[in-house]
Amino acid sequence: MSSESVVTHVVGALAVVIAASYALGALARRLGQPPVVGQLFAGIALGPSLLGLFPTQIQPILTSLAQVALVLFLFVVGYELDLGMLRGQRSVTAVSLSGFVLPMAMGAGIVLLLPDAFASANGGHPIDTTFVFYMAIALSITAVPVLASIIRDQGLAGTRPGTIAMASAGVIDALSWPILAVVLVGGEHGSVRDWAVKAVLLVLYVLVMLFAVRPALERWMGRPGARASAHLPVVVTLALASAWATNALGLHVIFGALLAGVIMPRLPDGSPDGRLLRPLQDIGGLLLPVFFAVSGMAVKLAGLRSSDVALLAVICAAAVVSKVAAGSLSARGTRLPWRESLLIGVLLNTRGLTELIVLNVGLQAGVIGPRLYALLVVMALLTTAATGPLIGLLRRPADGPPAVPVDLVIGTGTGGTLEPRQGPDAGHMPTADAGPAPRF
Repeated sequence: MSSESVVTHVVGALAVVIAASYALGALARRLGQPPVVGQLFAGIALGPSLLGLFPTQIQPILTSLAQVALVLFLFVVGYELDLGMLRGQRSVTAVSLSGFVLPMAMGAGIVLLLPDAFASANGGHPIDTTFVFYMAIALSITAVPVLASIIRDQGLAGTRPGTIAMASAGVIDALSWPILAVVLVGGEHGSVRDWAVKAVLLVLYVLVMLFAVRPALERWMGRPGARASAHLPVVVTLALASAWATNALGLHVIFGALLAGVIMPRLPDGSPDGRLLRPLQDIGGLLLPVFFAVSGMAVKLAGLRSSDVALLAVICAAAVVSKVAAGSLSARGTRLPWRESLLIGVLLNTRGLTELIVLNVGLQAGVIGPRLYALLVVMALLTTAATGPLIGLLRRPADGPPAVPVDLVIGTGTGGTLEPRQGPDAGHMPTADAGPAPRF
């Protein structure tokens, strides 16, 4: 295929991907589902499982565009990350820790109990310590962006269950990323000396970002007469360069993007600068459908076997039971009512975009194979799609959301800040200081 033909196919593929993703995303929302469900199905439909529209020669280019979208998205997530939400919040601490530890234990446990089934589904990839820890992380994820959209659409913004679930999901993700990084570095093939060198280089890189790059950014952005419009190119350059650095160290680009967001200077009140967040959200939101398409095109449903269906049922059961039980029992342990506790557990069971990122990292690192990847993508879709109906079962139609005032201010990871209101508007949509969040 000539270079001119490749360009033609890429331009046409982008038009089809963006149009199909947004159309099916809008349809999913009309059906009461998060748009990510429709967007991922669009990728599966466009891939080899159904239509197989795109030639294999352009897939590396689409994958590169998807990685750029992920870098911008994870940079925003890191920029908004605020673990200060844990201070003085007993329920959030209990729910986040249990919602992280129990699913990890369940994910590792099913691998240890069914090693032959996982070995078969993983297509020859080793079922070793790295794989066990990876599966533990994969079951522990809660998707903050998708959860924020569900909470908003279900009228739970500003209520106690919605607020605790959002805060806990943010903490769970903050715990998951560094552990996943350690797992992937530890799983690199080679001698102990090679692994130790990479680990030391990674630690040095983090220290340089924290104690050299961050102070330099603070001085540059705080200089007299500095304009916000001049900051955006520097911020994008930082995110891409940091992503390149971690990729060169043997990790995925997402870790560098997250770290770049974490070290970004904030406003004097500690909040992210909305003038930087909004354009990054717009660019990332426009390109993220390419990531959904690439993720969906990697799902080859025709290659699944009958034995995989039973394994899928086990994975889904472990994912749902561990999240719902962990969230519900820990919330109940802090003396919340049973209905609110169950609602928190159901909300934590939301996966979606963040889970897809983790699965793509595992597939690219060779930890999981195509068949197991397909099973885990289906698990992510099913658990995300089940959230809305389960919320409906827990809430009587006449009741509406419980108007419980809370005092948390929680970053959604999507550019907005959920600020629960006091008084009669407590159960309604909160304001967002950085514009509406993209509906992934």
